[in-house]
Amino acid sequence: MTQWYLHDPASNVRLGPLDTDTARLEAARNPDLLAWREGMGDWLPVRNIAELFDGAVAGGPAAVPPPVPRQARGSADDIDFRIHGQEMQFVEIELDPGESAIAEAGALMFKDASVQMDTIFGDGSHQGQGGFMDKLLSAGKRVITGESLFTTMFTHTGAGKARVAFAAPYPGTVLAMKLDEHGGRIICQKDSFLAGARGVQIGVHFQRRILTGLFGGEGFIMQKLEGDGWVFIHAGGCVVERELAAGERIDVDTGCVVGYHASVSMDVRPVGGIKSMLFGGEGVFLATLTGPGKVWLQSLPFSRLAGRMLAAAPQAGGQNRGEGSVLGGLGRLLDGDNRF
Repeated sequence: MTQWYLHDPASNVRLGPLDTDTARLEAARNPDLLAWREGMGDWLPVRNIAELFDGAVAGGPAAVPPPVPRQARGSADDIDFRIHGQEMQFVEIELDPGESAIAEAGALMFKDASVQMDTIFGDGSHQGQGGFMDKLLSAGKRVITGESLFTTMFTHTGAGKARVAFAAPYPGTVLAMKLDEHGGRIICQKDSFLAGARGVQIGVHFQRRILTGLFGGEGFIMQKLEGDGWVFIHAGGCVVERELAAGERIDVDTGCVVGYHASVSMDVRPVGGIKSMLFGGEGVFLATLTGPGKVWLQSLPFSRLAGRMLAAAPQAGGQNRGEGSVLGGLGRLLDGDNRF
């Protein structure tokens, strides 16, 4: 599909990418616009382009340079957003014409009709540049961190404002983070990335310490989010943010680490004596985070939630305590809770 970029010299506003039909509508509204698409050597007035303007006349190029590739500018789309809800949150992103958001497959809640949905290879950071190997490497990183090969990109192809919303997969909190305010990089748990602005890169962070990889609760591989735009991370339950001074250490349950600055060091340590290991209920190791930098902790890791649900399921041999029924087993039989 042909993608057009339009430029208004009077207001210095640029629109795009737009499909041909949308670009024709914009050209009809304002014949003084300049246009460019891939394959054109320079910008031209829309009135000189037969594809966009009826009765076009030949003319020379305008003195405006073609757009610089997004990654060469080193900038992600500057999106607006709002987070709704308390226990089951979703993020609503407002897009200007030509802006895009990326999200994990299955995260969409709703979108306006002018928002075009495209499935792309990798995280979209190599759109419009790089070869097949760059895109394959990007997709491969996502597979290693437990994500799908593909990401969904949502682009506003119309005029005015448009909205798209993404919902959290289980009860918890959606964190909005501007990466350039956190040193351009955040290390987070696998599966925590929910959505972000186009231009954000989703990479791989390897735990170099063997014990940390084996017992740190996150494995050897974590997600690395890089760039300067907005990202939205989902965490289970409530979230607490701590800023650690240089050398300051905090001990955390291994599943409660959501993310931390790249300057923070993560390691593990034994919980204590043999009695604490066997009967303390906290496992054998605790994760240790040492500053400087910020860390984010969650109160309800999904693994803990899933473990409790599995333990309580009758099919797995869990104990049903008959809450809410004085009759116990007879009450469950009457209300249809028993499964044969």
